[in-house]
Amino acid sequence: MSPSIATLKRRMVGRTVVDVGRRGKRVMIRIEDDQTLVIEPRMTGIVMLADPPTLEHLRLQIELDGRVARMLFWDRRGLGTIRLLRAAEIASKIDDRLGPDALSITAEALRQRLGQSRRCVKVALLDQSAVAGIGNMYAAEILFLAGVDPRTRCHRLSGPQWVRIATMTHRVLDDAIRHEGSTLSDGTYRNALNQDGSYQNYHQVYDREDRVCGRCGEGAIRRIVQAQRSTFFCPVCQRRQGLHHSVHRG
Repeated sequence: MSPSIATLKRRMVGRTVVDVGRRGKRVMIRIEDDQTLVIEPRMTGIVMLADPPTLEHLRLQIELDGRVARMLFWDRRGLGTIRLLRAAEIASKIDDRLGPDALSITAEALRQRLGQSRRCVKVALLDQSAVAGIGNMYAAEILFLAGVDPRTRCHRLSGPQWVRIATMTHRVLDDAIRHEGSTLSDGTYRNALNQDGSYQNYHQVYDREDRVCGRCGEGAIRRIVQAQRSTFFCPVCQRRQGLHHSVHRG
């Protein structure tokens, strides 16, 4: 947490919240005096308006006047961050470090930012400095719907493939927001009201290892590890040229 809790109290108590927004995966709560509380949940953090799953991992509680009585930040593993930044700090500490937002990025922008990379496309999509807001499970879903093998190197992707990736990025993230995220079997993710999300019911590949692909009806969903993260895909729907020469290098 930065600054200290005592400084947070001094700078925030009595101030009015003027806007609540998002930048990539960060919640941006703007208050009077050109200050913004930036919460980055990371792996297990949740910004909540209801009672948290437990009191043990409650990191921050803000009492509010009005219809919403309080806002909480709960984080089981303590990986999330909380920062109170001045307006002048937002550009250098947030904006300059993040790529265009995934909900609005164009195919051309994606290709410009990643098209020369020799990284596997699944790994590259998780780079928040290239495109902000794509998480691991959603990257897998995006590439499945785009028909792109997650092990394909970015510099080998064609223009039409980048168009499909951009289109499916918008679709997957819009759908995930509408269904309030994905709560898997470990129950880690909860929405702001401490309820399950429902987008996991619409996953095509993520966490579906060995199940028959629902699109082609032929391939069995495979799981591999890329950059220490699980990747799921259909080897039939997402086949790539020359795969047998490079499968062990992905």
